Amino acid sequence: MTVNEFNPRKKKPMIVISAVDESRLGGLAATVSTRMPDLSGELLAELERAKIIPHHSMPEKIVRMGSTLEYTSDDSQKRQVTLVYPGDADIALGKISILAPIGTAMIGLSQVQSIEWAARDGRRHLLRVITVSNEVEAVN
Repeated sequence: MTVNEFNPRKKKPMIVISAVDESRLGGLAATVSTRMPDLSGELLAELERAKIIPHHSMPEKIVRMGSTLEYTSDDSQKRQVTLVYPGDADIALGKISILAPIGTAMIGLSQVQSIEWAARDGRRHLLRVITVSNEVEAVN
């Protein structure tokens, strides 16, 4: 799909987010709401439409905070990135912030799902998740 083929009426795919990520990301969105209202609003919209499940019940191949995923975009090139909190973001190391439009689009997707998302310049893109890898982590 090219930018010109974007269909704004296309329904977004179902996403799944752990209760732990939902709580932490809701707090993050609230914290940045006055400085970055658009980004905060997008993140909150994703959290509102997500199916929230207990952290211990999260399927292995769902993008969550800390996931490393391989995806393709409009140019069909494969990229590998890790979804992180803003303070850990480093594009040179492939660490994408949850507050970047593409990061917000990734959260909750499962392997092989696709989503259309808008970059900060308003251009539309299609992202398709190829693989998802999650390390086992302890949750406090």
